[in-house]
Amino acid sequence: MDAAENYGRIRRSLPEDVTIVVAAKARTAAEMADVLAAGARVIGHNYVQEAQAARAELGPTPGVEWHMIGHLQRNKAGRALETFDVFQSVDSLRLARVLNDRAKGPVRVCIEVNVGGESSKTGAPYDSVPDLIRSVAALPNLRIEGLMAMEPYCEDPEDARPYLRRVRGLFERLCGECPPGVRMDALSMGMTHSYRVAVEEGANMVRIGTAIFGPRRA
Repeated sequence: MDAAENYGRIRRSLPEDVTIVVAAKARTAAEMADVLAAGARVIGHNYVQEAQAARAELGPTPGVEWHMIGHLQRNKAGRALETFDVFQSVDSLRLARVLNDRAKGPVRVCIEVNVGGESSKTGAPYDSVPDLIRSVAALPNLRIEGLMAMEPYCEDPEDARPYLRRVRGLFERLCGECPPGVRMDALSMGMTHSYRVAVEEGANMVRIGTAIFGPRRA
Protein backbone atom coordinates (compact mmCIF):
# COMPACT_ATOMS: atom_id res chain seq x y z
CA MET A 1 0.00 0.00 0.00
CA ASP A 2 1.08 3.57 -0.59
CA ALA A 3 0.86 6.39 1.93
CA ALA A 4 -2.57 7.54 0.78
CA GLU A 5 -4.00 4.04 1.09
CA ASN A 6 -2.38 3.57 4.49
CA TYR A 7 -3.82 6.84 5.72
CA GLY A 8 -7.28 5.92 4.48
CA ARG A 9 -7.14 2.51 6.12
CA ILE A 10 -6.07 3.97 9.48
CA ARG A 11 -8.64 6.76 9.22
CA ARG A 12 -11.44 4.25 8.69
CA SER A 13 -10.27 2.18 11.66
CA LEU A 14 -10.49 5.04 14.16
CA PRO A 15 -13.45 6.87 15.67
CA GLU A 16 -14.40 10.01 13.79
CA ASP A 17 -13.56 12.20 16.77
CA VAL A 18 -9.92 11.05 16.83
CA THR A 19 -7.64 13.38 14.90
CA ILE A 20 -4.71 11.87 13.01
CA VAL A 21 -1.61 14.05 13.12
CA VAL A 22 0.49 12.88 10.16
CA ALA A 23 4.02 12.78 11.58
CA ALA A 24 6.05 13.99 8.61
CA LYS A 25 9.62 14.22 9.93
CA ALA A 26 12.09 13.41 7.11
CA ARG A 27 9.27 13.01 4.58
CA THR A 28 9.17 14.79 1.24
CA ALA A 29 6.62 17.36 0.22
CA ALA A 30 5.41 14.90 -2.43
CA GLU A 31 4.72 12.30 0.26
CA MET A 32 2.82 14.87 2.29
CA ALA A 33 0.83 15.88 -0.78
CA ASP A 34 -0.29 12.27 -1.23
CA VAL A 35 -1.78 12.03 2.25
CA LEU A 36 -3.32 15.49 2.02
CA ALA A 37 -5.04 14.37 -1.18
CA ALA A 38 -6.33 11.35 0.75
CA GLY A 39 -8.00 13.62 3.29
CA ALA A 40 -5.37 14.31 5.95
CA ARG A 41 -5.93 17.66 7.62
CA VAL A 42 -3.17 17.86 10.24
CA ILE A 43 0.55 17.63 9.50
CA GLY A 44 2.95 17.30 12.42
CA HIS A 45 6.63 18.10 12.16
CA ASN A 46 9.65 18.07 14.43
CA TYR A 47 11.86 20.60 12.68
CA VAL A 48 11.17 24.21 11.81
CA GLN A 49 13.41 24.44 8.74
CA GLU A 50 12.12 21.22 7.16
CA ALA A 51 8.51 22.22 7.77
CA GLN A 52 9.10 25.65 6.26
CA ALA A 53 10.62 24.10 3.16
CA ALA A 54 7.76 21.62 2.81
CA ARG A 55 5.14 24.33 3.14
CA ALA A 56 6.89 26.43 0.53
CA GLU A 57 7.02 23.49 -1.89
CA LEU A 58 3.43 22.46 -1.28
CA GLY A 59 2.04 25.94 -1.64
CA PRO A 60 -1.25 26.94 -0.01
CA THR A 61 -2.93 24.13 1.94
CA PRO A 62 -6.32 25.56 2.92
CA GLY A 63 -8.03 23.73 5.75
CA VAL A 64 -4.81 22.04 6.86
CA GLU A 65 -3.19 22.64 10.25
CA TRP A 66 0.55 22.35 10.86
CA HIS A 67 1.52 21.21 14.35
CA MET A 68 4.94 21.45 15.97
CA ILE A 69 5.42 18.07 17.68
CA GLY A 70 9.17 18.09 18.33
CA HIS A 71 11.39 19.93 20.76
CA LEU A 72 11.49 23.62 19.87
CA GLN A 73 14.68 25.56 20.51
CA ARG A 74 13.90 28.99 21.84
CA ASN A 75 16.10 30.72 19.25
CA LYS A 76 13.87 29.30 16.50
CA ALA A 77 10.61 30.48 18.01
CA GLY A 78 10.18 33.38 15.60
CA ARG A 79 10.45 31.21 12.50
CA ALA A 80 8.31 28.55 14.12
CA LEU A 81 5.52 31.04 14.71
CA GLU A 82 5.53 31.78 10.98
CA THR A 83 5.28 28.07 10.16
CA PHE A 84 3.04 26.28 12.66
CA ASP A 85 -0.57 26.73 13.71
CA VAL A 86 -0.32 24.71 16.93
CA PHE A 87 2.60 23.99 19.27
CA GLN A 88 2.08 20.62 20.96
CA SER A 89 5.47 20.53 22.65
CA VAL A 90 5.48 23.43 25.10
CA ASP A 91 7.30 21.97 28.08
CA SER A 92 8.67 24.93 30.04
CA LEU A 93 7.73 28.41 31.12
CA ARG A 94 10.89 29.76 29.44
CA LEU A 95 9.76 28.47 26.05
CA ALA A 96 6.21 29.65 26.65
CA ARG A 97 7.44 33.16 27.45
CA VAL A 98 9.50 33.32 24.27
CA LEU A 99 6.52 32.26 22.16
CA ASN A 100 4.31 34.74 23.98
CA ASP A 101 6.75 37.61 23.51
CA ARG A 102 7.28 36.96 19.79
CA ALA A 103 3.68 36.18 18.91
CA LYS A 104 1.67 38.67 16.89
CA GLY A 105 -1.62 37.17 17.99
CA PRO A 106 -3.10 34.20 19.84
CA VAL A 107 -0.99 31.03 19.73
CA ARG A 108 -2.54 27.60 20.29
CA VAL A 109 -0.45 25.30 22.46
CA CYS A 110 -0.50 21.99 24.29
CA ILE A 111 1.61 21.21 27.34
CA GLU A 112 3.98 18.30 26.77
CA VAL A 113 4.17 15.78 29.62
CA ASN A 114 7.19 13.57 30.29
CA VAL A 115 5.08 10.78 31.73
CA GLY A 116 7.90 8.26 32.05
CA GLY A 117 10.37 10.60 33.73
CA GLU A 118 12.93 9.77 31.03
CA SER A 119 15.99 12.02 30.87
CA SER A 120 16.28 11.29 27.15
CA LYS A 121 12.88 12.84 26.43
CA THR A 122 11.61 16.38 26.65
CA GLY A 123 8.38 17.31 28.35
CA ALA A 124 7.43 18.80 31.67
CA PRO A 125 7.76 16.47 34.67
CA TYR A 126 4.39 14.89 35.38
CA ASP A 127 3.93 16.44 38.82
CA SER A 128 4.85 19.93 37.60
CA VAL A 129 2.19 20.14 34.89
CA PRO A 130 -0.61 21.79 36.91
CA ASP A 131 1.70 24.59 38.06
CA LEU A 132 3.08 25.02 34.55
CA ILE A 133 -0.43 25.33 33.15
CA ARG A 134 -1.29 28.02 35.67
CA SER A 135 1.84 29.97 34.73
CA VAL A 136 1.37 29.61 30.97
CA ALA A 137 -2.31 30.54 31.26
CA ALA A 138 -1.24 33.94 32.58
CA LEU A 139 0.60 34.74 29.34
CA PRO A 140 -1.74 36.86 27.20
CA ASN A 141 -0.89 35.44 23.77
CA LEU A 142 -0.94 31.71 24.53
CA ARG A 143 -4.06 29.56 24.41
CA ILE A 144 -3.70 26.17 26.11
CA GLU A 145 -5.81 23.52 24.38
CA GLY A 146 -4.70 20.27 26.01
CA LEU A 147 -1.87 17.86 26.74
CA MET A 148 0.64 15.99 24.61
CA ALA A 149 2.67 13.03 25.85
CA MET A 150 5.25 10.64 24.42
CA GLU A 151 5.20 7.50 26.49
CA PRO A 152 8.32 5.32 26.89
CA TYR A 153 8.82 3.00 23.94
CA CYS A 154 7.64 -0.53 24.67
CA GLU A 155 8.02 -3.50 22.34
CA ASP A 156 4.56 -4.64 23.39
CA PRO A 157 2.12 -1.72 23.09
CA GLU A 158 0.18 -3.12 26.04
CA ASP A 159 3.15 -2.26 28.23
CA ALA A 160 2.59 1.40 27.34
CA ARG A 161 -0.96 1.32 28.67
CA PRO A 162 -0.11 2.31 32.29
CA TYR A 163 1.71 5.42 31.06
CA LEU A 164 -1.11 6.38 28.72
CA ARG A 165 -3.66 5.82 31.47
CA ARG A 166 -1.65 8.01 33.81
CA VAL A 167 -1.71 10.88 31.32
CA ARG A 168 -5.44 10.45 30.83
CA GLY A 169 -5.91 10.65 34.59
CA LEU A 170 -3.99 13.92 34.69
CA PHE A 171 -6.00 15.22 31.73
CA GLU A 172 -9.30 14.40 33.42
CA ARG A 173 -8.20 16.01 36.66
CA LEU A 174 -7.09 19.16 34.86
CA CYS A 175 -10.44 19.39 33.08
CA GLY A 176 -11.95 20.25 36.44
CA GLU A 177 -9.13 22.41 37.77
CA CYS A 178 -8.07 24.62 34.86
CA PRO A 179 -7.75 28.38 35.19
CA PRO A 180 -10.12 30.53 33.13
CA GLY A 181 -9.29 30.53 29.44
CA VAL A 182 -7.66 27.09 29.45
CA ARG A 183 -9.33 24.43 27.33
CA MET A 184 -8.59 20.76 27.92
CA ASP A 185 -9.83 19.66 24.49
CA ALA A 186 -6.86 17.78 23.04
CA LEU A 187 -5.25 14.67 24.50
CA SER A 188 -2.43 13.91 22.07
CA MET A 189 -0.75 10.59 22.77
CA GLY A 190 0.11 7.43 20.90
CA MET A 191 2.28 6.87 17.84
CA THR A 192 2.58 4.18 15.18
CA HIS A 193 3.30 1.38 17.63
CA SER A 194 0.87 2.47 20.32
CA TYR A 195 -1.93 4.53 18.80
CA ARG A 196 -4.59 1.83 19.14
CA VAL A 197 -3.92 1.44 22.86
CA ALA A 198 -3.76 5.23 23.23
CA VAL A 199 -7.22 5.63 21.72
CA GLU A 200 -8.54 2.96 24.08
CA GLU A 201 -7.08 5.03 26.92
CA GLY A 202 -8.79 8.22 25.83
CA ALA A 203 -6.52 9.89 23.26
CA ASN A 204 -8.42 12.02 20.78
CA MET A 205 -5.30 12.90 18.80
CA VAL A 206 -2.65 10.42 17.63
CA ARG A 207 0.67 11.11 15.88
CA ILE A 208 1.33 8.54 13.15
CA GLY A 209 4.21 8.47 10.68
CA THR A 210 5.71 5.06 9.93
CA ALA A 211 2.35 3.29 9.67
CA ILE A 212 1.39 5.78 6.96
CA PHE A 213 4.63 6.35 5.06
CA GLY A 214 6.58 3.19 5.86
CA PRO A 215 10.03 3.13 7.51
CA ARG A 216 12.08 6.30 7.17
CA ARG A 217 14.90 6.11 4.69
CA ALA A 218 18.40 6.17 6.16
